[in-house]
Amino acid sequence: MADEALSAGAVARRLGVAVTTLRTWHQRYGLGPSQHVPGHHRRYTPADLARLEIMRRLTSEGVTPAEAARWARQAQRPTGPAERLRPGGRRDGGGQTIPVGRAGPAARGLARAAMRLDSVAIGETIATALAAGGVVATWDGLLRPVLAGIGERHAATGNLVEVEHLMSRCVSEAFAAAARAGTAGGPARVLLSCADEEQHSLPLEALAAALTEVGVAYRMLGARVPVSALVEAVERTGPAAVVLWSHTRATADPDQLTALLASPRRPLLVLAAGPGWRADSLPAGVVRPVDLAEAVSLALAVRDSLE
Repeated sequence: MADEALSAGAVARRLGVAVTTLRTWHQRYGLGPSQHVPGHHRRYTPADLARLEIMRRLTSEGVTPAEAARWARQAQRPTGPAERLRPGGRRDGGGQTIPVGRAGPAARGLARAAMRLDSVAIGETIATALAAGGVVATWDGLLRPVLAGIGERHAATGNLVEVEHLMSRCVSEAFAAAARAGTAGGPARVLLSCADEEQHSLPLEALAAALTEVGVAYRMLGARVPVSALVEAVERTGPAAVVLWSHTRATADPDQLTALLASPRRPLLVLAAGPGWRADSLPAGVVRPVDLAEAVSLALAVRDSLE
């Protein structure tokens, strides 16, 4: 990183801010890129990035942008947590953060954007990842670590409800846009449903977007589907595969799966997806995919077997 010069997009991902925010900080407060190569866009140096990190941190703590910019222009990059100072001489111990494990810079930037409730930066980060790597890679490498970190911090403190709600909405909107932009011709071979009383539908929305990406048509029933309604939908539409999502043990009643298998129009494949299901409780003939990629592969295999 010592000699690395970064584009505006790369800096935005590292900081978890929108590119438009960087432009504003440049135009209004002089915190722009300083490296210039003739014939190329200006690039951000490590010193530029250090100033922007201070700007981002202070504004997220409620300091006005003008005051934060003044401190950012004056400050040198801190060498360690004990040397980080806020305006007024207060030391910064890092505050409340979202743990993302070993996830990369994009996930850390997304976590910072989520903490600031910056929906623009969240949306831009997700859209960039989807365009670069697709749905499965974005879900596994970017979104799951951040969502899990929010859940972990909420379980420990009882806080971040507002962060979880905003993040979930942004993720849902991004997947809906990806699904609309994709093409999936032919009849809907896959039926997607949450288990009865299950409200966590984001992983199912990720699967829907991933299926569209590979050209598999589906129907989405969404959250909290009573087993009677699910069986009725199966009998009415005759899907080749049904995915039933359960996030918690409380909603993972194996009788729901048994009812699907007993349907007069029994699907070729019934998938029990999600951490709620226990492998030793599943009825014979039900498959439990280990992750999103496997669920997509199984759906593709069913579709291809019918063509």
